[in-house]
Amino acid sequence: MEIANRIADLIGCRRTKGRLDGQTIGRRFEKAVCEFLREAFALLHHIRPGKWAYLTEQTSISRFVQYCHLAELTEALESDVRLATTFGHGYIITPDIVIARHPVSDEEINRCTDVVAADQPVARLSPLRMANLGSDRLLLHASVSCKWTIRSDRSQNTRTEALNLIRNRKGPTPHIAAVTAEPLPMRIASLALGTGDLDCVYHIALPELVSACKGIKRGEDQLEMLETMIEGNRLRDISDLPLDFAI
Repeated sequence: MEIANRIADLIGCRRTKGRLDGQTIGRRFEKAVCEFLREAFALLHHIRPGKWAYLTEQTSISRFVQYCHLAELTEALESDVRLATTFGHGYIITPDIVIARHPVSDEEINRCTDVVAADQPVARLSPLRMANLGSDRLLLHASVSCKWTIRSDRSQNTRTEALNLIRNRKGPTPHIAAVTAEPLPMRIASLALGTGDLDCVYHIALPELVSACKGIKRGEDQLEMLETMIEGNRLRDISDLPLDFAI
């Protein structure tokens, strides 16, 4: 609580009475992060051009090109008890926020020079080309899990979703990140440490979190863990996120 109060003071938060329920806070947090990504990523259009979609409201990954086969798999499992018993469920992930790219028209592909043509058997399978799959099929570019706070016993859910995104894709792996406002570094570590699932964890006020931990008595362990995650490229500030998504 002391760390959280110090962060609030450093970023100039206005104190209010009362407390919102967890679902309300979670939805507001998701919308705020999504709007930040939409506005910040637009500033990088010259670095990462394209037509992008920003979606919340628990969008199923089966609507995206790399994962559309999972909808058919889910239907097969639901109609056959034996298959469901053998293979289980949990293939369909619904990230908190997704960034998706619209496919590109032939006119856009040929804007600088002739690359593709409707009457030529060239590049007929790439999903980036709108002529191959249609304009309603989107490419999943990034998946973001939003955690206002982190319960150590729930962090495994985020890792499992990330691993499912990696294992079940047909095509390029999207960026996979988590954004949090959790004030306690030890709890952040339950999600940030380790590799192979999440690209990185991002904090909404990392400089303020570092400053808050430095000013607290008996906070040496928390500060040491925080520095370990930062120096180990497992924790970054949310201002780094749009640039990382532009890679």
